[in-house]
Amino acid sequence: MRSDIPSHECATTRRAFLKSLAAATLVADCGWLARSARANDLRVGERAPLATLVTLDGERISTADLLGHVVILTFWATWCSPCREELPLLSAYAERHAAAGLRVLGFSLDTPDKLTDVRQVARELRFPCGLLANSSAPGYGRIWRLPVNFTIDRAGRLTDDGWKDKKPTWTQERLERIVTPLLAG
Repeated sequence: MRSDIPSHECATTRRAFLKSLAAATLVADCGWLARSARANDLRVGERAPLATLVTLDGERISTADLLGHVVILTFWATWCSPCREELPLLSAYAERHAAAGLRVLGFSLDTPDKLTDVRQVARELRFPCGLLANSSAPGYGRIWRLPVNFTIDRAGRLTDDGWKDKKPTWTQERLERIVTPLLAG
């Protein structure tokens, strides 16, 4: 303790410092809660949260730039068996309906050290993919279940919330029921 500052002022300064530290911690905690709660804020029929995919080639594709298209955000990983079964089906569907305005963005949850594996899977797909770690999709919450998908209509509204789907894996029937009507409209 400095000898030129009275001890009661040091106590006040220390107290003020501790109060500001506690306030900063509380704000940081509230910010974390707000970020993690965003997935609960998803509402079908309302504007979909923005997402930006940084592809394996470094291209940035934002859902904000895809207004006028129907967009599927698919979250997957190379180690996820249901994902690996779903991806070829989704890829073929995306290729068949690209001219009708369908865009699919694939966010891999694999870590950067698995980039070779991700590239190998992505080579077989007809839609852009990238690592979620390099991309941005904060409004969709912490991705903890795979596969999980979200569908956005041409006006940028969420039309299918993957967190609410009891059977979230895409099937041909599910694509025809959820996505095909959006492409026809």
